[in-house]
Amino acid sequence: MEKKTIKDVDVKGKKVLVRCDFNVPLSDGKITDNTRIKAAIPTIQYLVEQGAKIVLCSHLGRPKGEVNKKYSLQPVANELSQELNTQVKFANDVVGDSAKNMADSLKEGEVGLLENVRFEPGEEKNDDTLAIELSELVGENGVYVNDAFGTAHRAHSSTAGVADKVRQRGGEAVAGLLMEKEVKELGAVLESPEQPFVAILGGAKVSDKIGVIENLLDKVETILIGGAMANTFLKAKGYDVGASKYEEDKLDVAKELIKKAFDKGVEIVLPKDARIAKMQSGEELTPETITKVEHKKVKLFTEKEVEEGKGEALEDGVILDVGDTTLNYFADHLEHAKTIVWNGPLGYTEVPEFAHGTENVAKLIAGTKAKCVIGGGDSVAAIQKIKRESAENGENLKQFDNIYLSTGGGASLEFLEGKKLPGIAALDNKQKLQARADNNGKTMQNEYTPKEV
Repeated sequence: MEKKTIKDVDVKGKKVLVRCDFNVPLSDGKITDNTRIKAAIPTIQYLVEQGAKIVLCSHLGRPKGEVNKKYSLQPVANELSQELNTQVKFANDVVGDSAKNMADSLKEGEVGLLENVRFEPGEEKNDDTLAIELSELVGENGVYVNDAFGTAHRAHSSTAGVADKVRQRGGEAVAGLLMEKEVKELGAVLESPEQPFVAILGGAKVSDKIGVIENLLDKVETILIGGAMANTFLKAKGYDVGASKYEEDKLDVAKELIKKAFDKGVEIVLPKDARIAKMQSGEELTPETITKVEHKKVKLFTEKEVEEGKGEALEDGVILDVGDTTLNYFADHLEHAKTIVWNGPLGYTEVPEFAHGTENVAKLIAGTKAKCVIGGGDSVAAIQKIKRESAENGENLKQFDNIYLSTGGGASLEFLEGKKLPGIAALDNKQKLQARADNNGKTMQNEYTPKEV
């Protein structure tokens, strides 16, 4: 990684502001999945061991710049206390008196957590004043650490703006251990993937994946497409998609991507059959309505084939998952893959009947020896479910050692798209040793110069 990390700086006795991603699911004020909290522990523990005074911050949910106790980070502070086996202090504001008093009271190796940064209206606006106030919590010569890869694609006060403000106070802005690992794992599949390289892309919209597909076309052998975004590609190729959701304004884009893939020798594999729900005209697509209507397995035909009587029209059918024949085609490609990237569900996973494709792809991936990088909530959840079931059955979990689960959904997508992420770009560059020459061309002592980002 070309950015400095916490291991490149001296943090002993210094106040350190750590941007974490504690955007965890809550039910009745209780955390239902602490994966993101656990992912942050190595960085926090390292700073504790190094004698830093640690101020943690994060967002939770979308409170829209207003204080809403529904999104309080108090449950996270409680969970962190258990995970770290030490009391994590909690401030009931972000940059107010409570936050300042907590930060000032920290001793070496102690940890505090600020309230939800999105309670501040300036956070998502990357407000300069808020960034300054956050930097003041660590004082002169403090350190800012971004360990929140999941929000690295957002230019917010706590993810980007604060970094420069900390530097202006004589401090440093560096990556945490999780951020370093995310960049390393995702970077590897883009820079030096072992072939055959297979990408699996799902989710609702082609528009979310256009840049990813274009960037991967020079790197992959095959792209497997599912989810509602597949409907747009199917429609572009003349298939009957019935009442299924698709992006009409992206049909030409889909056609162009198919052409580009063909020209580059990349195979795009679309669903050949599907699981559908027969919805009433105008009926809203919700888990409740889907469970009350007819479910069918169908083969997919082009509109021309339907007109010629060679296949069944979907009519009011809505495609909600890939079928078994499609999964067999996917399996053939995944079996021989050496590198796999997966982002996005293949079906409407909110309803168990339509989570079949996503769960089975997860099983297929778990059965390969390929290097796998998986991002996106539903994709990660599918792997975690398989992993839990394997553990409960007493199976060896080493089969999952080849799988890296990214904590970033949107961030991992933008990274795979080749974009610079503001939360990473704002951090200090490492320096590389270069030889310096005198006026006569004679090599002099070495000096350090910043590396290019």
